[in-house]
Amino acid sequence: QVQLVESGGGLVQPGGSLRLSCLASGSIFDTYDMAWYRQVPGKRRDMVASITRGGSTDYTNSVKGRFIISIDNAKNTVYLQMNSLKTEDTAVYYCRADNLATLKGYWGQGTQVTVSS
Repeated sequence: QVQLVESGGGLVQPGGSLRLSCLASGSIFDTYDMAWYRQVPGKRRDMVASITRGGSTDYTNSVKGRFIISIDNAKNTVYLQMNSLKTEDTAVYYCRADNLATLKGYWGQGTQVTVSS
């Protein structure tokens, strides 16, 4: 069982920055691919950024050049640095861990990000 705990959400003005953190219950990044998703009420949960065990990253087009996903193995933490935030980035952000060998996946509880003036 993998537990993921997100933090770092909050209220920020357009153009501002936030850094989300996802603390994992142990050293899982050598066996799990990690990702950040976001969801607004009434819509599906969509992937925002991902990072593989090998360190390859991918981003949805709307955040390319503004968001950066990274891993700190020593702290068992995945980060999402969000810059130049827009009102349309407002959502609940979720951390996700996937083991492609076992097909097991886990979600965090989510953290709210609100971009508003």
